[in-house]
Amino acid sequence: MPSGYKIVIADDHPLFRGALKQALAGIDNISTVLEAGDFESVKNLATSTDDIDLILLDLSMPGASGLSALISLRGIHPDVPMVIVSAHDDVPTIRRALELGASGFISKSASMDEIRSAVVTVLAGGVATPNGVDLGVEADPEISSIIKRLQSLTPQQTRVLGMLAEGLLNKQVAYELGVSEATIKAHVSAILQKLDVDSRTQAVIVLSKIGHEAR
Repeated sequence: MPSGYKIVIADDHPLFRGALKQALAGIDNISTVLEAGDFESVKNLATSTDDIDLILLDLSMPGASGLSALISLRGIHPDVPMVIVSAHDDVPTIRRALELGASGFISKSASMDEIRSAVVTVLAGGVATPNGVDLGVEADPEISSIIKRLQSLTPQQTRVLGMLAEGLLNKQVAYELGVSEATIKAHVSAILQKLDVDSRTQAVIVLSKIGHEAR
């Protein structure tokens, strides 16, 4: 059992990854920092690494489409805290990220101290939001409805939805997850029912509406 925390930094800018590593260096008991420069890499890390304690996730790295990236990763690792690190730090994006399961939000304009403080808060089991931000309530009824429907999905359904969004066929999803195609068909039926749509295409469109809102 390693004594320190294992943290993943997922951002496509090496300079910014370096700045985040520098901020993390000021925190006690972090033993491992893994880096990913695109969404495929962070998914591979999340899938192949069991004992991750925290993922710092940029919403606009290659392969990620806004908040739908968070949803996909939450499906892979529902128990790992994820903190969004983004230049898109408007209030609706922050609130939607938290409602969709993020444990915190760090603006890319945050200071080193603010980044450290947010990470320490989340590692201690808390939720970190930027100082002085009033999250308010969702003003867009359609987005509010979509978030509620997405919240009703199980982690496995969430993961399947993320794979459908990548264009994978049922048999490919079944292969990736090591289950039967019949199991995936059952998941897809449940996803369509919960999202109140008639087809996989419509389900992906629902997910993309969340993604594009964050850009």
